[in-house]
Amino acid sequence: MRRCRPPPATHNRSVGWYARDSGSGSSTRVGKTTKLTSWLTADSNNPASPRHFRRAVLEWYDRQRRDLPWRAHRDPYRIWVSEIMLQQTRVPVVGSYYDYFLKRFPTVEKLARARLDSVLAAWSGLGYYRRARCLHAAAKKIIKHGNRDFPVAADDWRKLPGVGRYTAAAVASIAFRQPVAAVDGNVERVLSRLVGNRLSGERSWRLAQTLLSVARPGDFNQAMMDLGATVCLPRAPACGLCPVRNLCATRGELGGRRIRRRQKLEVSYVLKVRGGSVLLTRRPPTSTLMAGMWELPEIQPDTGERKGWLRLQHSITRTDYLVRVCRNGEARRQQGRWFPHGRLRQLPLTGLTRKILRQAGII
Repeated sequence: MRRCRPPPATHNRSVGWYARDSGSGSSTRVGKTTKLTSWLTADSNNPASPRHFRRAVLEWYDRQRRDLPWRAHRDPYRIWVSEIMLQQTRVPVVGSYYDYFLKRFPTVEKLARARLDSVLAAWSGLGYYRRARCLHAAAKKIIKHGNRDFPVAADDWRKLPGVGRYTAAAVASIAFRQPVAAVDGNVERVLSRLVGNRLSGERSWRLAQTLLSVARPGDFNQAMMDLGATVCLPRAPACGLCPVRNLCATRGELGGRRIRRRQKLEVSYVLKVRGGSVLLTRRPPTSTLMAGMWELPEIQPDTGERKGWLRLQHSITRTDYLVRVCRNGEARRQQGRWFPHGRLRQLPLTGLTRKILRQAGII
């Protein structure tokens, strides 16, 4: 992929933090791409000022915003739950779990008083179960000593388990209109292409804060997220639909981060059924992946009768699993527990185990 080299930066305090040079609207030809070298200017009447940028982004958002269930209100609890779910999980996947989880735990009090196993069961299938554990622990912290007030400032949100800088900024700006920018991978890509240089870390946050709409911080942050998720895509950006294409230094030609290859693995499990009960084993509580979750016993890939095995595919993050399930075979871990079919839906099952039991017609 052709990559455009940005023009050398010159520091001019009069035109803001990330100015190129002091020329008003001047451009520099690099290869076949024309770059605006003073797109961030302190002159609010200049079309390349932050004021015009945020106006264009917000007007586009008002017309094109995605219709997502957590955007129908400013309830901090619901927004917080959605942001935790959206950590490392795509929007379409979260949409199918969000409503169900909130039906089980409609308030922070309900969540805090629930058993952890019940929370993990409602989270089953979303993956990254540490998020559910942290959400549960944070809910307990919020209502501790009868306090039911949510934090307001982003710095206070970061004191809760599982809440990092981005999540804290997103919740604070959306739920409480706090003037703080939120930068995720999508926003970082938009900003990098905008200035013609790969930004990361503190530079991204500083630029995002400079551009932020103080009047509508939550909407602006969500607009930038939508812009990166639907227009400024990693591989095939729809530059013709971008509301700030005239300000963009690269028009999508600055490549994103190299996409890592997916790993492929084969795994085998045994499905043992006895008198209306299924044998399950529990992952160690110290496991780095799906700690404490229940799953079918794993067996050696070459164990048991291959004929008649249930076969399916399953993906976790960047790993694709070819899964084989048999009706006999020796489990790698002999410890296990029998559960009646009626209890399986209430257990914190791994997403793969739940998928296998569904395909086997057990749940």
